[in-house]
Amino acid sequence: MSNIRLFFSNLLSDDMIDKLDKSQSHYLTKVMRVKENEVFSLFNKSGEWEAKILGISKNIVEFKTTKQLRQKENTRELWLAFSPLKSNYQNFMIQKATELGVTKFLPIIFDRTIVRKINKERLEKIVVEACEQSNRINVPTFEKSQNLTNFLKTNSIDLIFTDLNSNNNKIDKSKLTDRPVCIIIGPEGDFSETERQKILSFSSVQAIKINENILRSETAVISAISIINYVIN
Repeated sequence: MSNIRLFFSNLLSDDMIDKLDKSQSHYLTKVMRVKENEVFSLFNKSGEWEAKILGISKNIVEFKTTKQLRQKENTRELWLAFSPLKSNYQNFMIQKATELGVTKFLPIIFDRTIVRKINKERLEKIVVEACEQSNRINVPTFEKSQNLTNFLKTNSIDLIFTDLNSNNNKIDKSKLTDRPVCIIIGPEGDFSETERQKILSFSSVQAIKINENILRSETAVISAISIINYVIN
């Protein structure tokens, strides 16, 4: 079985015949050198299927699904509320957060946020590539950028607040509910005191100090997700 995995946005089912888009066809035939009658796999939230190349016409791959490899995933909702970063750091953060199991990304514009716009299309591409590489089936979603007040008002979540000022270094699992667990990571200049108080007054929040050192935002994300995965899995 080939280890080539591609995300397929349309419906997948048994014995279906369809075509890949131009970009995926090029990757499969020109980069990976897969030939007619060879197999690869396709996935989306409905599951993962083995697919066989039926033919290549005008550089477009036609395929047929031959068997289902995996059922859809029922994973715990793990969200990341984050301040947009400079491109390279942000790309790295999104990639690693996807590999570690984040299911939704929520960009927040904080008082000290420097980068105020994100390239949503580019980040969604990074997410898909990270899912293909890391053997995930469910592809995380992206919310529109919003301010902190709106985020706290509109989401029913168990909030994990990475607070440098906290004396607590453990997550209390008994306080977690069936709601999504959401990590909130501040901007490069940290949260303002007003923002910190808003977050601490949220109805279901746990503040945790994840390291004695001051971490870069992308490092804090990886550290926090790893800690939470250890607690909830």
